[in-house]
Amino acid sequence: MDYLKYYVSILMQVATLAGLYLGGDFVWLGVATLPLLAVLDSLLPLDLATRKMNNKSLANLPVWIATLLSPAMYLMLAWSVTQHDYNGWMWLGAVLSVGWMSVLPMVPASHELYHMRSPLARFVGHYAQVCYLDCTRDIGHVVGHHINVGSVKDTDTAPRGMSFWAFAPRSVLRSTIECQQTESDALEKRGQGRWSIHHRLWKAILAQLVFQTVLHLIGGWQANAISLCAMVLARFWIEVFNYFQHYGQVRVIGSTIEKRHVWNHLAPLSRWTTFEITNHADHHLNSYQPYYALKPHVEAIR
Repeated sequence: MDYLKYYVSILMQVATLAGLYLGGDFVWLGVATLPLLAVLDSLLPLDLATRKMNNKSLANLPVWIATLLSPAMYLMLAWSVTQHDYNGWMWLGAVLSVGWMSVLPMVPASHELYHMRSPLARFVGHYAQVCYLDCTRDIGHVVGHHINVGSVKDTDTAPRGMSFWAFAPRSVLRSTIECQQTESDALEKRGQGRWSIHHRLWKAILAQLVFQTVLHLIGGWQANAISLCAMVLARFWIEVFNYFQHYGQVRVIGSTIEKRHVWNHLAPLSRWTTFEITNHADHHLNSYQPYYALKPHVEAIR
């Protein structure tokens, strides 16, 4: 039964794909899952159970499916604009739906992959991030965020008193700069140029150009325009999660990371649709622990 819970997010993706295929008001199906999840999660009791999932392959299957369906969503979007007469209402619905799916479940699914030790999983996790225009975001997350969480150096932690509207653009800018600087520092330590051809920024740009070219071949400039709107929206929408996962936490730089340095969200649908990324405390205590092995610490702040 535990294995099946993590297919909820895939059902959301399938509904979104179906909406794009059908066109019309159906393009709103994807983003309609947001208020539905919010209402149901607020009504359901907390899910405080530890998962009993011993088959690694079965446990990872929905992660791979959710990650790969995310760029497929953009391919369907590109096809959809050639098949339906998109008006402003459909544009808005499609952008919101695909943007939302690029956050949930794409972000936690790709996050799970690039935290794995498998080179293939990391590669797919890295480049699935074309869905929100940032194939280097994992650098700042793994190397920066997991070391600096809760401190003033953490780009994902909003200081107390800062609104989301102030935090989001600040976080996007700071995290992007941090990722490039971290990559440059790593190259320099290996005796290579800070902005050499080996820098992941150039690979990220190439990946985005290839993806946009494919979308253009399917749906022309309209496909590029609508997909870029969804991607930009997703990039800022991600910061909503960072804001609520880390707001106001305070940790002295270099001190031990403890359960109290992140917020836990243990509502059932939050856990199932995000591959336990909201089971936050245990993830930060052991970032290489797979999602299905994380323990919901009820004593952590939430």
